[in-house]
Amino acid sequence: MPQVDVVDETFIVAPPRTVAAAFADPAAWRRFWPDLVLAAYADRGAEGLRWTVRGALTGTMEVWLEPVLDGTVVHYFLRADLPEPATPRAEQKERHARQLAAKSVALGLKAALEDGRAPGTAPVPA
Repeated sequence: MPQVDVVDETFIVAPPRTVAAAFADPAAWRRFWPDLVLAAYADRGAEGLRWTVRGALTGTMEVWLEPVLDGTVVHYFLRADLPEPATPRAEQKERHARQLAAKSVALGLKAALEDGRAPGTAPVPA
């Protein structure tokens, strides 16, 4: 079992292809996860990406984009180990930090892609 196992889901009122575009540029990867070195091994277009992870962690990461109603559920998975042996407390601290980082990325995209849309209103056509 990986030391860091993070799962997150966030609903964004934007079509999957719009959300996928936010993850398509490798420069965005560096902004979202500055201490990780990512190599895409499965670009699934509007369904998301899968990466191998090196750097501060070693393992795999995935963003799966699921069309739901008038938007997209962004499913995020990170399964990785720390590069050095760690205490259970250090592992828990790392998991918590990665959970907060995952939600920060998702909510940042939500704010940008929904662009001020009031809750309960229809999305602006792309």
